[in-house]
Amino acid sequence: MVNIFRKEVDKEKYFIVTYELESETNLRDGVWQLAIGQSVGNPNVRNHWETDELFENHSCMVLGDEEELSNLKKGKVKVAFPVANIDFKTDGISHLMVNIMGGQMDIDNITKCGVIDIEFPSHIEDLFLGPKFGIDGIRKYTKTFDKPLFGAIVKPKIGITPETLLEMVKELVEGGVNFIKEDEIMSNPAFCTIEERVPLIMDYLKDKNVVYCVSIHSDYPYILDRVKQVYELGGNGVHVNFWCGIGVYKAIRELDLPIFLHFQKSGDKILTNRNHAYYVDWTVMCKLAGMMGVDFIHAGMIGGYYKWPEDEVVDSVKVLRDYGVMPALSCGFHPGLTKWVTDKVGIDYMANVGGALHGHPDGTLAGAKAMRQSVDDNIGIEYQVAIKKWGLKE
Repeated sequence: MVNIFRKEVDKEKYFIVTYELESETNLRDGVWQLAIGQSVGNPNVRNHWETDELFENHSCMVLGDEEELSNLKKGKVKVAFPVANIDFKTDGISHLMVNIMGGQMDIDNITKCGVIDIEFPSHIEDLFLGPKFGIDGIRKYTKTFDKPLFGAIVKPKIGITPETLLEMVKELVEGGVNFIKEDEIMSNPAFCTIEERVPLIMDYLKDKNVVYCVSIHSDYPYILDRVKQVYELGGNGVHVNFWCGIGVYKAIRELDLPIFLHFQKSGDKILTNRNHAYYVDWTVMCKLAGMMGVDFIHAGMIGGYYKWPEDEVVDSVKVLRDYGVMPALSCGFHPGLTKWVTDKVGIDYMANVGGALHGHPDGTLAGAKAMRQSVDDNIGIEYQVAIKKWGLKE
């Protein structure tokens, strides 16, 4: 049988996945089972159909020294997957995920397995469209070039009518937002349908440089119909949560409509929590999102109420910028965090704010003005009231 332990492979013919791996016996056994089990067959049983030619062309290869791996029980390992096993144009990200993460969960010897990086040949990345607008297009549309973007989240999440939503949008725009997104809990309820609310909102925004992302969560293929519906109703953005399916972002981008695409991450920790036994690192998901073509993505938050590891968020922001995606930082953002966060990550991000806008002691308009003042470094009474309530992080 072909030896799958190699010093190197042809990087045009393989994509390389780096795993954090732990094994009950040793890494050699664990990575062998992973490589075989995620390509040609059962990791413990060979059969006569598995020819040397088949192994050479379609088995994963392990990039590492077999003897050294035999002396370790945990560590980072690199596995090379044959490009030929996937039709990246049509199988896309969905089949990629099946290949790199799945069967190892059924192998008792593997006690931890995390995907922490993927390296693709350039000819594979070129099959993906990337962002329609991205950082540069977003800045051009909103006419905001030398500072972070200021985004707002609709609150309450659910239960308001189209008319109430319009009044809220007017206050947010008057307060100086660049971006508004509906919360992921909203989609197409009978009391506030897409058909009713989108024309109402977009008629008001038609001469404004504001992106408005409509929450359109639904199953495939209906979600593609909703993207088209939003566009036909005059909308300029859609908000799609992680639970709609990873591959759906690629499908939406390939509609090639002039519409902004926002990836919302709530729920992703089911998949991306580094403390879980099996996970796909959030930085990897950000890379895939960039390839698929999202324009914005909720990257996490530092300094807010949800305690993402700071290094994870900063690393994710870097990956997203490499792919031209605008990182959105959200979950507890308030005016007292703006300068501190900007010092940490630079200006190419969007502060996406909900509670600190609508929960301002003087209401939503004052909350929006306070946030705008923090972004512009132009302090006013609204900002001062906000700092008194939310505090200033230094």
